[in-house]
This record gives sequence, structure tokens and C-alpha cells, in this order.
Amino acid sequence: MGNHVIIQSNSTIGAVGFGYAFIEGAHRLIPHNGGVIVEDFVEIGANACVDRAKFGNTIIGAGTKIDNLVQIAHNVVIGKCCLIAAQVGVAGSCRLGDGVVLAGQVGLADNIEIGAGTMVGAQAGVMSSVPPGERLAWSPAIDVKEAVRVVAHILRLPKLSQELKRLTAKVEKLEAAKDDQGPG
Repeated sequence: MGNHVIIQSNSTIGAVGFGYAFIEGAHRLIPHNGGVIVEDFVEIGANACVDRAKFGNTIIGAGTKIDNLVQIAHNVVIGKCCLIAAQVGVAGSCRLGDGVVLAGQVGLADNIEIGAGTMVGAQAGVMSSVPPGERLAWSPAIDVKEAVRVVAHILRLPKLSQELKRLTAKVEKLEAAKDDQGPG
């Protein structure tokens, strides 16, 4: 435990990770014999959980701030000065570079790397590694500019559906009128 570390109520540091192997027809817990290193000036909110590593250490870098109800799985390495908002889930063996920001309810798949300075918007699901400096949103996570375009298109769908119905009715009316005129 580093200097000037704040850990709020009901948080658990060093719990056994969620690591199982299917052996003889059953899920068996894999031993988690590693530890947790919490560097200087880290703050961990209430009801957070930082699991110990299977081997080596789970590491929370200096100056990182972790909000309430966050899950940091086994063997995760978090860089310096990261911000991790409430209800984020960081799966096993993820690596976060310095200055990463994860907004509320972000989920990271296991064994991925989030490059330094990357910002991930609320409720995004990151399924693969991300280079430094990216801005992501949506689920699965995509570039935030593309996410804005996707949302804009989704919001237009009701109007487009009405327009399609109107045009379909117009085409049907024109075809019926053509059929009424007989062969041309």
C-alpha cells in the first residue's frame, strides 16, 4: 500500500479473482497466489473490489482515482493518474496506460490493452485493444465521432420508416393506376 491512499467503506483489496478451469466435469477455482500493489495517492471508492493476481500482482498506478462499485479483476495493471467512474468492470489481465479515463458503466473484455490517454464514454463495451489517445463510445466501442453519427441515424429511423411507408403507398397507387389503364 502506497502513501496517501484512501480506500472508502466496504471496498475489498485482494479478493480471489474469478478464474476457473473446467476439470473433471466441474469448474474449479484456479489458485490466485499473487498480490495487489496500490501505489501512492490512489483513491478507491466505496464497495469497489480489486482482485489479487493469479501470479505476480494486480497494480493500481499512482494518482489513479477509482469510483464506487468498480470491479478490477485479477492481474490488471492500471497506469498512473487514471480515472475510473462508478460501475466500471475491468476484466482479468487488462492493461491501462497512464491517464486513461473510463466513464460510468464501461466494460472491458479480458486481456486487452487500453493505450495511454484514451477516454471511453459511459456504458461502452470495449472488446479489443485500443491505441493511445482514442476517444470511444457505444457498445461495442467505436470512435466517438462515428458513435455520434450512428446515434443520429438511429434517431432518424422513425421518420425514415414513415417516409418509406408513404413512398410504398405512392408506388402501389401508381402501379394500380397503370394496371387500370391496361396494356400500353
